[in-house]
Amino acid sequence: MGTSDSPIGSAASCDDCGAVVPEGRSGCQKLFDEVVAREFSDYRYGRLHRLTVDVYSLQHPLQYMRSGKSFVAHLTGMCAALEGDGTADTNQAVQRWLNGPKAVERPEGPPPRKRGELTIVYVHCAADADAHLIRVREWARSTWHAWSAYHDIARQWIDRAIAGSPRR
Repeated sequence: MGTSDSPIGSAASCDDCGAVVPEGRSGCQKLFDEVVAREFSDYRYGRLHRLTVDVYSLQHPLQYMRSGKSFVAHLTGMCAALEGDGTADTNQAVQRWLNGPKAVERPEGPPPRKRGELTIVYVHCAADADAHLIRVREWARSTWHAWSAYHDIARQWIDRAIAGSPRR
Protein backbone atom coordinates (compact mmCIF):
# COMPACT_ATOMS: atom_id res chain seq x y z
CA MET A 1 0.00 0.00 0.00
CA GLY A 2 1.64 3.27 -1.03
CA THR A 3 0.94 6.93 -1.32
CA SER A 4 -2.33 6.62 -3.18
CA ASP A 5 -3.81 3.75 -1.21
CA SER A 6 -6.28 4.36 1.57
CA PRO A 7 -7.73 2.00 4.15
CA ILE A 8 -11.09 3.75 4.13
CA GLY A 9 -11.66 5.40 0.78
CA SER A 10 -10.23 8.19 -1.29
CA ALA A 11 -12.07 11.41 -0.62
CA ALA A 12 -9.00 13.66 -0.55
CA SER A 13 -5.24 13.66 -0.24
CA CYS A 14 -2.79 15.18 2.19
CA ASP A 15 -1.23 18.31 0.73
CA ASP A 16 2.11 17.47 2.37
CA CYS A 17 2.77 13.77 1.74
CA GLY A 18 0.11 12.92 -0.85
CA ALA A 19 -1.57 10.18 1.19
CA VAL A 20 -5.08 9.60 -0.07
CA VAL A 21 -7.23 9.71 3.04
CA PRO A 22 -10.64 11.09 3.92
CA GLU A 23 -10.31 14.70 5.06
CA GLY A 24 -6.91 15.21 3.41
CA ARG A 25 -4.27 16.69 5.71
CA SER A 26 -6.42 16.38 8.85
CA GLY A 27 -7.18 12.75 7.98
CA CYS A 28 -3.47 12.10 7.58
CA GLN A 29 -2.85 13.62 11.01
CA LYS A 30 -5.55 11.36 12.48
CA LEU A 31 -3.81 8.28 11.11
CA PHE A 32 -0.50 9.46 12.57
CA ASP A 33 -2.16 10.07 15.95
CA GLU A 34 -3.61 6.53 15.87
CA VAL A 35 -0.22 5.03 15.02
CA VAL A 36 1.44 6.98 17.85
CA ALA A 37 -1.30 5.88 20.27
CA ARG A 38 -0.68 2.28 19.25
CA GLU A 39 3.06 2.75 19.82
CA PHE A 40 2.47 4.19 23.30
CA SER A 41 -0.07 1.54 24.30
CA ASP A 42 1.97 -1.52 23.29
CA TYR A 43 5.75 -1.60 23.66
CA ARG A 44 6.06 -4.04 20.74
CA TYR A 45 4.87 -1.28 18.40
CA GLY A 46 6.80 1.48 20.15
CA ARG A 47 10.32 0.19 19.54
CA LEU A 48 10.73 2.56 16.60
CA HIS A 49 8.66 5.45 17.94
CA ARG A 50 11.38 8.07 17.44
CA LEU A 51 11.78 6.94 13.84
CA THR A 52 8.01 7.13 13.31
CA VAL A 53 8.02 10.73 14.51
CA ASP A 54 11.07 11.67 12.43
CA VAL A 55 9.62 10.17 9.25
CA TYR A 56 6.23 11.82 9.68
CA SER A 57 7.96 15.12 10.44
CA LEU A 58 10.08 14.89 7.29
CA GLN A 59 6.93 14.31 5.27
CA HIS A 60 5.16 17.23 7.02
CA PRO A 61 7.97 19.76 7.58
CA LEU A 62 5.88 22.92 7.71
CA GLN A 63 4.00 21.50 10.68
CA TYR A 64 6.80 19.65 12.51
CA MET A 65 10.05 21.23 11.35
CA ARG A 66 9.29 24.92 11.60
CA SER A 67 12.61 25.95 13.13
CA GLY A 68 16.13 25.19 12.04
CA LYS A 69 16.68 23.22 15.25
CA SER A 70 13.67 20.95 14.70
CA PHE A 71 14.78 20.48 11.09
CA VAL A 72 18.23 19.36 12.30
CA ALA A 73 16.79 17.10 15.03
CA HIS A 74 14.43 15.20 12.72
CA LEU A 75 16.81 14.96 9.77
CA THR A 76 19.71 13.74 11.93
CA GLY A 77 17.39 11.40 13.82
CA MET A 78 16.46 9.75 10.55
CA CYS A 79 20.10 9.61 9.47
CA ALA A 80 21.18 8.06 12.78
CA ALA A 81 18.42 5.46 12.65
CA LEU A 82 19.13 4.39 9.08
CA GLU A 83 22.90 4.83 8.81
CA GLY A 84 24.28 4.72 12.33
CA ASP A 85 25.01 2.19 15.03
CA GLY A 86 24.48 4.24 18.20
CA THR A 87 21.19 5.92 17.43
CA ALA A 88 20.38 6.92 21.02
CA ASP A 89 23.89 8.27 21.65
CA THR A 90 23.83 10.20 18.37
CA ASN A 91 20.41 11.68 19.10
CA GLN A 92 21.55 12.73 22.58
CA ALA A 93 24.70 14.35 21.16
CA VAL A 94 22.61 16.28 18.62
CA GLN A 95 20.20 17.36 21.36
CA ARG A 96 23.09 18.67 23.51
CA TRP A 97 24.61 20.39 20.45
CA LEU A 98 21.31 22.14 19.68
CA ASN A 99 20.58 23.07 23.29
CA GLY A 100 20.83 26.76 24.10
CA PRO A 101 20.95 29.82 21.88
CA LYS A 102 22.20 28.27 18.65
CA ALA A 103 21.10 29.80 15.38
CA VAL A 104 20.50 27.18 12.71
CA GLU A 105 19.27 28.19 9.30
CA ARG A 106 16.35 26.07 8.21
CA PRO A 107 16.82 24.78 4.69
CA GLU A 108 13.85 24.17 2.46
CA GLY A 109 13.08 20.53 1.86
CA PRO A 110 11.75 18.46 -0.99
CA PRO A 111 8.50 19.85 -2.35
CA PRO A 112 5.15 18.55 -1.13
CA ARG A 113 4.19 15.11 -2.39
CA LYS A 114 7.86 14.41 -3.21
CA ARG A 115 8.86 13.35 0.30
CA GLY A 116 8.68 9.59 -0.11
CA GLU A 117 6.64 7.02 -1.98
CA LEU A 118 5.19 5.51 1.20
CA THR A 119 3.09 7.40 3.74
CA ILE A 120 1.57 6.93 7.19
CA VAL A 121 -1.24 5.00 5.48
CA TYR A 122 1.23 2.18 4.82
CA VAL A 123 2.23 1.96 8.49
CA HIS A 124 -1.34 2.37 9.75
CA CYS A 125 -2.41 -0.77 7.86
CA ALA A 126 0.13 -3.06 9.57
CA ALA A 127 -1.57 -6.25 10.76
CA ASP A 128 0.56 -6.76 13.88
CA ALA A 129 3.61 -5.45 15.75
CA ASP A 130 6.15 -7.26 13.57
CA ALA A 131 4.56 -5.91 10.40
CA HIS A 132 4.42 -2.46 11.99
CA LEU A 133 8.18 -2.45 12.62
CA ILE A 134 8.91 -3.66 9.10
CA ARG A 135 6.63 -1.02 7.60
CA VAL A 136 8.11 1.80 9.70
CA ARG A 137 11.58 0.88 8.42
CA GLU A 138 10.36 0.67 4.81
CA TRP A 139 8.55 4.01 5.16
CA ALA A 140 11.71 5.52 6.65
CA ARG A 141 13.90 4.26 3.80
CA SER A 142 11.44 5.61 1.24
CA THR A 143 11.40 9.01 2.92
CA TRP A 144 15.17 9.07 3.45
CA HIS A 145 15.62 8.39 -0.27
CA ALA A 146 13.39 11.37 -1.09
CA TRP A 147 15.62 13.54 1.14
CA SER A 148 18.86 12.33 -0.53
CA ALA A 149 19.97 15.89 -1.31
CA TYR A 150 20.16 16.46 2.48
CA HIS A 151 22.14 13.36 3.48
CA ASP A 152 25.51 15.13 3.49
CA ILE A 153 24.33 18.01 5.67
CA ALA A 154 22.70 15.56 8.10
CA ARG A 155 26.00 13.68 8.40
CA GLN A 156 27.90 16.95 8.87
CA TRP A 157 25.53 18.03 11.66
CA ILE A 158 25.96 14.65 13.36
CA ASP A 159 29.75 14.92 13.10
CA ARG A 160 29.67 18.43 14.62
CA ALA A 161 27.38 17.29 17.41
CA ILE A 162 29.55 14.31 18.27
CA ALA A 163 32.75 16.37 18.09
CA GLY A 164 31.29 18.94 20.49
CA SER A 165 29.75 16.40 22.83
CA PRO A 166 31.43 15.64 26.17
CA ARG A 167 32.88 12.15 26.38
CA ARG A 168 31.44 9.80 29.00
